[in-house]
Amino acid sequence: MSKDAIVLGAGIVGVSVALHLQARGVRVTLVDRRAPGEETSHGNAGLIEASSVVPYGFPRDWRTLLRLARNDSTMLRYDVRSLPAYARWLATFWRESAPARLALAARDMLPLIQRSVAEHEALVARTDLRELVRPIGWLEAYRSPEQFEREREAAQHLAADHGLRIETFDAAGLRAAEASLAEGYAGAIHWIDPASVADPGELTKGYAQLFLREGGKFVKGDARTLRAQGSGWQVQTEDGPLSAELAVVAMGPWSDLVTAPLGYRVPLMAKRGYHMHYAASAGAPLLRPVVDIEGGYVVAPMRRGLRLTTGVELATRERPPNYTQLDAAERAARPVFGLGERLDETPWMGMRPCTPDMRPVLGPAPRHPGLWFAFGHNHHGLTLGPVTARLVAEQIMGETPFTDPTPYSPLRFA
Repeated sequence: MSKDAIVLGAGIVGVSVALHLQARGVRVTLVDRRAPGEETSHGNAGLIEASSVVPYGFPRDWRTLLRLARNDSTMLRYDVRSLPAYARWLATFWRESAPARLALAARDMLPLIQRSVAEHEALVARTDLRELVRPIGWLEAYRSPEQFEREREAAQHLAADHGLRIETFDAAGLRAAEASLAEGYAGAIHWIDPASVADPGELTKGYAQLFLREGGKFVKGDARTLRAQGSGWQVQTEDGPLSAELAVVAMGPWSDLVTAPLGYRVPLMAKRGYHMHYAASAGAPLLRPVVDIEGGYVVAPMRRGLRLTTGVELATRERPPNYTQLDAAERAARPVFGLGERLDETPWMGMRPCTPDMRPVLGPAPRHPGLWFAFGHNHHGLTLGPVTARLVAEQIMGETPFTDPTPYSPLRFA
């Protein structure tokens, strides 16, 4: 007998879950307040980070901490009024970022990271989206010669340990590889295995169109109205009440709006970020995304232009946008990347849904049969959307999961 499912959230994770369930014979309705791919899945740097085998932990170096505490870094800013809300979360994040615990997180995340590009490729092969996903890797660029030399050696060891491909450039080699860059970097590491997406929002929309072509349904609705009904679940939509045997919460940074009223205290917090598109004033195009390590921002070639994405801002959902961090990153990036005029009327702001142990929340709700969680992907929602959707779908259908799902279980917060 086939199942019915409601998937709440039409970002990259929710759309991918819908596709994987649909492929297993489940009748799926995708529900969101907006059209697919218009929130966090739209505004990222477009990286499918197959080389990011170590999660982004809390800085442990005291010099870095003192610099960040000044609250003037392009890497991290914080809203003072929001800090009390983050206090417990940050304390846990600090603890989980200790070297031994970070190594455990890296071990747990490795099966997902390793399959990230392949799972995207499997979906892209069913669409006409090939031109959006480019196998060009990305560049880690360093302004400090000393830091570049340290990180180059560490990257070589990491690549050897995990079978990753890298290429390193000194300053002259980088200028030869990326003719659009002005002087400013001492060198760069080219991680070859990751893919770059020219328009992340359009990729998500394209996956959603595949879901609809295959017989899926999308309807706008309010996920906060989700309620248990008999042996299943019901949510209110623009088409009226929608009921199904299963419900999957895949709402990214808004997932707690559904899970908290049901009694779940998942420590989910948002790391906000901004982006702006620019015309390119350099004579040559930027060929690959570039991560300015000291600057904490990314410049990536996109369909619309050069997209500058910022580092982290710690601010709660209700706080207004603060473009100071974007403005500072723009000042740092403009002379090196040849940023021209701004192309967007206002900067985009989005939120990364983060757990303090740097693992997503994937699996069955501990106390509610038929309810499943698929959120908390930290900085890797685009990267991990399809692969984590596969893992969730395999569990829902009683299949043998391709990897042990225990590290991502909601039970760790029960």
